[in-house]
Amino acid sequence: MPDPDGRFTELWDAHYDDVLRYAARRIDHETARDVAAETFLVAWRRRGDIPPDRPFPWLLNVARNVLANETRSRRRRVRLWDRLRGDSPRAPTADPASALAADARIAAALGRLSARDREVLQLVGWDGLDARSAATVLGCSVKTFSVRLHRARRRLTGALIEVDAADRPAPATPLRRSPQV
Repeated sequence: MPDPDGRFTELWDAHYDDVLRYAARRIDHETARDVAAETFLVAWRRRGDIPPDRPFPWLLNVARNVLANETRSRRRRVRLWDRLRGDSPRAPTADPASALAADARIAAALGRLSARDREVLQLVGWDGLDARSAATVLGCSVKTFSVRLHRARRRLTGALIEVDAADRPAPATPLRRSPQV
């Protein structure tokens, strides 16, 4: 289908790589490419719904929903294969995006947080969104998002303290001298 005014092409050029990175941090790269493509397919179908002044948060909201659908589909497939083979349910696979985290300390602390807290922190820290845009992605008010962000930051601080405490070697116990006779 033609893009008569070129807006969709501009949208693609401006945000495809960012949407792909968003998905790649949450799922394997091949599936992330599918998620990005599906996101822009939805955007093409719903061109009239895209806010012209802030399209990126809208796109991330769509990508988030596409990722959620993909995750549910994967879980159903794994359960089906397990039932067909007679296996017990498998533990979920590790998120490959966590391997990309440059700082193991931050990655360890983020791993201790809930998925909701990680999502809030990643929208601000990794995706560079402001509170208004991130609230749009999550489908909540700016005030609600700000409260979630404050709480997530507080929990991250606590998790960092725990990670640091776990990494510290245990203090050596002093040797007791036996009384000299």
